[in-house]
Amino acid sequence: MASKLLHRVRAVSARLKYSRTLSPTLAAFASSRLLSDVAPSASTSPAPQSSGSSDKFEHNAKSSSVRSSLKDPELAKFSAIADTWWDSGGPFKPLHLMNPTRLAFIRSTLCRHFGKDPSSARPFEGMKIVDVGCGGGILSEPLARMGASVTGVDAVDKNIKIARIHADLDPVTSTIEYCCTTAEKLVEEQRKFDAVISLEVIEHVADPAEFCQSLSALTIPEGALVISTINRSMRAYATAIVAAEYLLHWVKEMAGFVYNPLTGRWSLSDDVSVNFIAFGTKNSQ
Repeated sequence: MASKLLHRVRAVSARLKYSRTLSPTLAAFASSRLLSDVAPSASTSPAPQSSGSSDKFEHNAKSSSVRSSLKDPELAKFSAIADTWWDSGGPFKPLHLMNPTRLAFIRSTLCRHFGKDPSSARPFEGMKIVDVGCGGGILSEPLARMGASVTGVDAVDKNIKIARIHADLDPVTSTIEYCCTTAEKLVEEQRKFDAVISLEVIEHVADPAEFCQSLSALTIPEGALVISTINRSMRAYATAIVAAEYLLHWVKEMAGFVYNPLTGRWSLSDDVSVNFIAFGTKNSQ
């Protein structure tokens, strides 16, 4: 079984391996600082303080009416460190460092697919985007600044409270709709979005296949999906890539992330064996 899974992963990876020659749009954004106007450094943003004592924000997954796709230990872990989402030197430092590169990929692929101008300050104007597993909002906010109507969802109530407090510091981002819920619950509510984005979440869910089905159900026909993961093992990589490709059959573009310890920056790579971000489109139904 393990050998078959490994063979499947290698086959998918070889077929989808990111071209060393990036698309002109993506190459331009990956090598520039054009995202600085929409993704300000977290170190310049005041860390939001929750009102009242921290015990008010304790999250108990079992007492919640929202069924979460996250494993219970993962819920507890993220709840414990939720106050540090906007601390660029804290536990989420890798995500802050990776954010400009993630946004470059998202901006390039979505603009190309939806026929938007990537050089525009607000290229996502008129688009409805959901950020599944939004955490403290470090991705939702720049998406809103790029003009999108953003819904950010997270299963950890404390994350949502922190995200709302921080978003309210800026009139532009205060329009973000934050909800303590799950992708599965949004499907039940028959919500639909032009683009569904879920970054660094799939490795934490209990059932990746079911999770991907929910993301697919949230996407309108001819809509787009972006998934990424920071894998900690070959098993995690196999689970994520097979779920995304074998189940959905709609992955169009994939890139890996590589970290340069000398510059302290992440960049896009054709190596998807450890970390990857994938873009796909949903066929008309």
